[in-house]
Amino acid sequence: MAEGWARHLKSEVVEAFSAGISVHGLNRIAVRVMAEAGVNISHYRSKRLQELGNLTFDYVVTVCSIADERCPVFPDSTKVIHVPFDDPPTLAQAADSEEAALDCYRRVRDEIRAFVEGIPETLESKFGSQG
Repeated sequence: MAEGWARHLKSEVVEAFSAGISVHGLNRIAVRVMAEAGVNISHYRSKRLQELGNLTFDYVVTVCSIADERCPVFPDSTKVIHVPFDDPPTLAQAADSEEAALDCYRRVRDEIRAFVEGIPETLESKFGSQG
């Protein structure tokens, strides 16, 4: 969802890539709630960081605690920030209906959107201007 928002809202200032420490497949519920918000992520795919090759990053944003704990080491020039969003699939497991499960995804979707809307200012304020 974060890559989708970054590409949808900030493509003129951010080149967004999404990758993780393991591959889980594309979450159909995430696709559904992003489509509700007008963002098509159905062509995205889950991938490991190694699949991005030798790209260098100004910023790496981890969004789950496991990724934060197991995040690889990046060069000193890369700024790493952890933004602890709740994990929608975990939240949805406790939901008592499909609509309640969807609401878990929607809440996190909207929180991610709010974070992305503040980029790059929020990242620069955390680490200083990249001037």
